[in-house]
Amino acid sequence: MALTLSKKAQAVKPSSTLAITAKAKAMQADGIDVVGFGAGEPDFNTPENVCDAAIKAIHNGFTKYTDAAGTNDLKEAISKKFKDFNGLDYKPNQIVISNGGKHSLSNIFDAILNPKDEVIIPAPFWLSYPEMVKLSDGVPVIIYGDKEHGYKITPEQLEQAITDKTKAFVLNSPSNPTGMVYTKEELQALADVIVKNNIYVIADEMYEYLIYGSEKHVSIASLNDEIYARTITCSGLSKSYSMTGWRIGYTGSSVEIAKLMSSIQSHATSNPNSIAQKAATEALNGPQNTMETMRIEFDKRRKAMYSRILQMPYFSVLEPKGAFYLFVDASEVLGKKYKDEIIENTEKLGEILISDFQVAIVPCADFGFPNHIRLSYAISMEQINKGLDRIERFLNTLQL
Repeated sequence: MALTLSKKAQAVKPSSTLAITAKAKAMQADGIDVVGFGAGEPDFNTPENVCDAAIKAIHNGFTKYTDAAGTNDLKEAISKKFKDFNGLDYKPNQIVISNGGKHSLSNIFDAILNPKDEVIIPAPFWLSYPEMVKLSDGVPVIIYGDKEHGYKITPEQLEQAITDKTKAFVLNSPSNPTGMVYTKEELQALADVIVKNNIYVIADEMYEYLIYGSEKHVSIASLNDEIYARTITCSGLSKSYSMTGWRIGYTGSSVEIAKLMSSIQSHATSNPNSIAQKAATEALNGPQNTMETMRIEFDKRRKAMYSRILQMPYFSVLEPKGAFYLFVDASEVLGKKYKDEIIENTEKLGEILISDFQVAIVPCADFGFPNHIRLSYAISMEQINKGLDRIERFLNTLQL
C-alpha cells in the first residue's frame, strides 16, 4: 500500500508574505538593490534594556523549562498591561503565553473548535486566519468589508453570516492589511450581535499600540461584562516592541479556555522560550519611551507615503489609522499593458515590479482582495522614497 500524507496539511497554502520577503532578502544577499515593501516587522532594533535583560537571564542560568503557559512574572506584567492599557481585568490564571501571536491564535482555534464549526472572518484579512481555522478542523466563512466603509464590516453583515454552526468571529483592529481601526461605537454594535447570538469573538490586537492621529485603541472585551465573557483577547510584543524574532504572544480569556490552551501547549511545544520571557517582562515593566519613538517615526512615514501614493496614476488608497501598512487599490492597473503584455492580476504586477524595477510588494489575493496590494512602511524613509520612485516610473510606462 502506498504511503500517503495528510490531506489537511497538503491543503494549507504557504504564507505569500513570508515568501515575498524571503525572495527580496535573497536578491539583496546577491547584491541586488531591492526595496522590500513586504516587511511585516519593524526595522528598529529591539530596545537595549530588553536585550540586556535577555543577556542577564542567560548568565544567570535562566535557560531551563518554565511552566507551560509561561512564568508568573511575565503573566503579572501582562495582567498589569491589560489593566492599564486595555481596561481589562485578566488575572494571571487567565493568561497563556505562547511562542508568538500565531501560536496564540492556533491555540485559540484548537481550544474552541469542533469539526465543521464555522468561524466568520472579515475580509480583507490577515492571510493566516483561514488556514489556521482549517488546521483546527473549522470552516472559515468570509464576509467582505467594502472600501466605502473603510474595509470594515457592519453589524448587519455579521448578523447575516451567523448560522447554527457559527462558533466564533475574528476581529482584527488595527487591521493587517488595511491599517483601519474600529471605533468604540462600531465595536459596540458588533458586540451586541455577538452577545445576542452567543458566539466567541477572537480579538487580535497585535498592532494595538500603533495608532495614529485622533484614533484610540479600544478592546472589544472592555465594553461590558457580557462581551468580556465571550472574548479571547490576543496580542504580543512583536510589533510594538520590535521583538518579532523573540516569539512571545499571549492571550487573555476565561479560566476554562486558558486551561485548555495551556494543556494543548504543554503537549505541542512545552513552554515559550525562557530567555525571551525574561526579555518580555522587562519590555512591559521597563521604560516605554523607545516604543513611542518608534510609533512617532512610523506616523511620519505613514503620512509621507500616503500623500505620495495619492498623487500616483492608477492607484487609490485610504488613509490608514494604525499598524504600518497601506492597502492600495490597484484595480486600474489591471488590464493595462507593460511591454505589450497585459497585466491580468496583482500577482503579475508583483512579478514585474520585483524583476524589472527591484521592488517587492504584497499582492493581496490571499488577503481576500485580489485587486489590491499591501505596502509596508516599516522601512526607512530613504528606502520608501526610492521604492516609490520606482513604482511611479513603472506606472508611467503603462499602455492602455
